Amino acid sequence: MLNMVFLTNSWLFSFNQPSLCITVAALLHYFLLAAFTWMCLESVHFYLALVKVFNVYVPKYILKCCIAGWGIPALVITTVLTINKDFYGSGSHSESNPFSNFCWIQENTVFYVSVVAYVFLIFLTNTAMFITVLLQIHSMKSRTQKRSRIWKR
Repeated sequence: MLNMVFLTNSWLFSFNQPSLCITVAALLHYFLLAAFTWMCLESVHFYLALVKVFNVYVPKYILKCCIAGWGIPALVITTVLTINKDFYGSGSHSESNPFSNFCWIQENTVFYVSVVAYVFLIFLTNTAMFITVLLQIHSMKSRTQKRSRIWKR
């Protein structure tokens, strides 16, 4: 859906309907955040599968993942729309830049808080999960090598 909204964005901008542009910008923002949220959930799943292998039963795991994956971005978008729906809209209308005809976030502060900070937090989470998984794999490998040396003796 992110790709669909992204590819149709400038075409929908051409209708010059402010409410349509706000809707498209909010949808684009939502699906972008949802994609990153699901990426974060994948890293959590990776962690659970490779580090916390045993006794990891989480009741209604898929339901909780779906609520987080689709709900957290919805909360962000709802918050931005509640504060001011005009944060979304069309970009600059310069004729020299053909890529300016695009519906997106207009306020820099909103962009940095709701996109850049959000993606940065997910990046930090993914990095932490990745390092933890790598350390777990390394410790399993070193334990296996020690055991094989003992068995060879």
